[in-house]
Amino acid sequence: MSEYSDIKIEIQDNGFTTVGNIYSSDEIALILATIEQVDTSKPTFRKSTDLFAIRQFFKEIPETAKIIFNDNFKTLVRQLFGDDYFVVKSIYFDKPETSNWFVSYHQDLTISVNKKVEIENFGPWTVKQSQYAVQPPLDILKNIFTVRIHLDDTDENNGALKVIAKSHLKGIYRPETIDWKTEKETICKVQKGGLMIMKPLLLHSSSKTNNNKRRRVIHIEFSNAELPTRIQWAEKLEKATA
Repeated sequence: MSEYSDIKIEIQDNGFTTVGNIYSSDEIALILATIEQVDTSKPTFRKSTDLFAIRQFFKEIPETAKIIFNDNFKTLVRQLFGDDYFVVKSIYFDKPETSNWFVSYHQDLTISVNKKVEIENFGPWTVKQSQYAVQPPLDILKNIFTVRIHLDDTDENNGALKVIAKSHLKGIYRPETIDWKTEKETICKVQKGGLMIMKPLLLHSSSKTNNNKRRRVIHIEFSNAELPTRIQWAEKLEKATA
């Protein structure tokens, strides 16, 4: 139990942590083989020379859930987040070997919902690949946990996330105001089969690939918040951690 307590404290204090050996090589191979069999012509799929992504991943490839939510993963989620957390977003990212795709420092400030409705303290709104997203009140963002499952070894040479520890404690933190005299960048190296866990308000970025190695990640967000009655989470998976 102390192991989980230490991880939980690290997430609370620094906004992130990494955990290894959640999936075996066979489980990773099975996840990837399942993904490779899917029809990629749907609007929730993004395809370019620099990035392939699948939004609403569990909706598009539901058969992956039984592999991903193995005993190691379910125990970790229950111990760190509690029994009342459920999946609210899932995305698969594939950054190819020669990708020039990079992401500058930012916070994840939106949630995915089923429709656009004018509600007090919700906004601004965006639409991306037929998916509505909105910035909710800060309390909702603070209660979200993001888990990134690494399907490849990842370091600074193929797009491992760079983060600013403790930045999640500062509310909305505009990247143009980062004071590099006081802030410190950390590179989150993760081996294949491991996880990175982070808070969405943590400032994070990723660089271009320069070592000719792929970076494939499954990004899953968990929340325990109920939304106003006129909107719903676009992707809600409650039974996966049972």
